[in-house]
Amino acid sequence: MFNKNIKLFLAAAIITYGVYQIIETYVGNGIMLILLALVFVFFYFKNEMILLAFLKLRKQDFPGTERLLNKIKNPKSALTKKQQGYYNFLKGIMVSQTNMNDAEKYFKNAISLGLSMDHDLAMAKLNLAGIAFTKRRKLEAQNLLQEAQKLDKRDMLSEQIKMMKQQMKKASMPNQHFGGQQRGGKRR
Repeated sequence: MFNKNIKLFLAAAIITYGVYQIIETYVGNGIMLILLALVFVFFYFKNEMILLAFLKLRKQDFPGTERLLNKIKNPKSALTKKQQGYYNFLKGIMVSQTNMNDAEKYFKNAISLGLSMDHDLAMAKLNLAGIAFTKRRKLEAQNLLQEAQKLDKRDMLSEQIKMMKQQMKKASMPNQHFGGQQRGGKRR
């Protein structure tokens, strides 16, 4: 995996050589080189490891997703700001199964760095609401849940949001104990 600046340098060098090929009347070669340069420009804006990690996650291959994310050694130099947000989002999903504290940090970083799609931002806030609820921070969980519901314009997360609200409602109900005194001994 290349640094993001190396990708731009390679794209500029290939475009320059492509223009030179066109000037030298090798138009086909020049056009092909310019198209090749566009691949590097595409991978500048959409990191190849993050794209592959999303594909692995879609197939429920969590170890494969984790392995691909670990190939990104230094996210700050290799990724743009939005890509860093998605890197943290994916890391948060992976870590949420084992360590809630680290997952909370990753999701907060993802939200602060920004995610391109409202659906992804809603998913991050929904996960943060779940973490806050498990840590008994009910007010914060309710606020995050409302924000997630506002961001979920296509109702893709409506079932999860509804379940989370029901769980929060159940947890807020007082426990009721029926019956009188406990008696020892055998029943007649």
